[in-house]
Amino acid sequence: MADFASTVSNIYSQALGVIESVEPRIAAATRAELADQRGSLKLIASENYASLPVLMTMGTWLSDKYAEGTVGHRFYAGCQNVDTVESVAAEHARELFGAEYAYVQPHSGIDANLVAYWSILSHRIESPTLERLGAKTVNDLSEADWDALRAEFNSQRVMGMSLDAGGHLTHGFRHNISGKMFKQHSYGTNPETGLIDYAKLLADAKEFKPLILVAGYSAYPRRVNFAKMREIADAVGATLFVDMAHFAGLVAGKVFTGEENPVPYADVVATTTHKSLRGPRGGMVLATAEYGPSVDRGCPMVLGGPLSHVMAAKAVALAEARQPSFAVYAQAVADNAKTLAEGLLKRGVNLVTGGTDNHLVLMDVSSFGLTGRQAESALLDAGVVTNRNSVPNDANGAWYTSGVRIGTPALTSRGFGANEFDKVAELITDVLKATTPSITAAGTPGKAKYAIADGVAERTKAAAAELLDANPLYPGLEL
Repeated sequence: MADFASTVSNIYSQALGVIESVEPRIAAATRAELADQRGSLKLIASENYASLPVLMTMGTWLSDKYAEGTVGHRFYAGCQNVDTVESVAAEHARELFGAEYAYVQPHSGIDANLVAYWSILSHRIESPTLERLGAKTVNDLSEADWDALRAEFNSQRVMGMSLDAGGHLTHGFRHNISGKMFKQHSYGTNPETGLIDYAKLLADAKEFKPLILVAGYSAYPRRVNFAKMREIADAVGATLFVDMAHFAGLVAGKVFTGEENPVPYADVVATTTHKSLRGPRGGMVLATAEYGPSVDRGCPMVLGGPLSHVMAAKAVALAEARQPSFAVYAQAVADNAKTLAEGLLKRGVNLVTGGTDNHLVLMDVSSFGLTGRQAESALLDAGVVTNRNSVPNDANGAWYTSGVRIGTPALTSRGFGANEFDKVAELITDVLKATTPSITAAGTPGKAKYAIADGVAERTKAAAAELLDANPLYPGLEL
């Protein structure tokens, strides 16, 4: 292990030296980022730490190859090695998730969701239209046929979780392309419990009749029953699309099984490959065999040239996730989230849904007299990295918010366990209690500026440093 650390240190030191010779500011920023990540409590639920093999895989000449198209059917010559990379990554994805089909080209989670949406539209709208008109491809359509097809594509309905209930902006939010592509209707959560009300969701779906029912979340701290979501989709003739970007690692690690595993129930599943899956930044689509050919057209339908070096890193990360140690990690992520939630609750912090049974916790900080923006900023001053987030029926809107979302994947990767996460809960609570909003000229509490009681941020940083030093990031890597 010491030899490995020494070898990796030499590689990175030399690589940064080469970068420095061309643009020293980039080398400096890269070193600073490692120092920042090592020296802060990373609690952003959508972030993690990729392994050194994953990181190193991205820095290769695979970056230099154009490879639009699919395996064995590229628009450029000389793609035999990219074919190998993409095939291996897709193979690992199918085996890991038990999926019939896997597409590893998407550059991000939003790209993966767009591929999913357009693939579903192609399968549900374009293909039947071509058959009805006796056309083999879209190139055979007349201009009038094209106009009719465009109109039909742009009049479809999608139903997804609302942003303040924990959904993602790609689930039909107006500022995202998904809210412009579709006629959209959001479903929320029970105002008493904060949980999905499946009976109401069914009633709303029967009234709205979506072509696509979206399940999955970005800030919902509970598990979803995908068997029930399948029943609702079937009841209205909808395609069930699941966005599992946040909890893919818990599916891969067999923490979510049975009706909590979306893959056996969904027609199409999209995910990121970072977050709880702990791979490189990127996206991926899983699908049934029926939808596979439509998804396979992601490039050039939605995507540009695939990032071959990132697909290679996805293959390495997916291979890591198939090891028994990853299941241990995934279970620890969920266990640590419960410990973190319990630690906050016993110290008087209000949590949306009263707790968690996945990897994230959503705090409502309004009881401290703070907005999410103030709490996020104060915590950052104290070395705790989080992100503000809306809560159901948020009075402060999506910019200032009333909530702060925190998650356990990253610190669990560093080796944090129950004792450390209980201490983290204590540090968070201490900072929130010591923070007050600044008063505006009108004599009312502001939404952005704040003040922290003297010494609290410094004490929190010192306590965090003890936890971080005991659980080093990339131990042995010296630059």
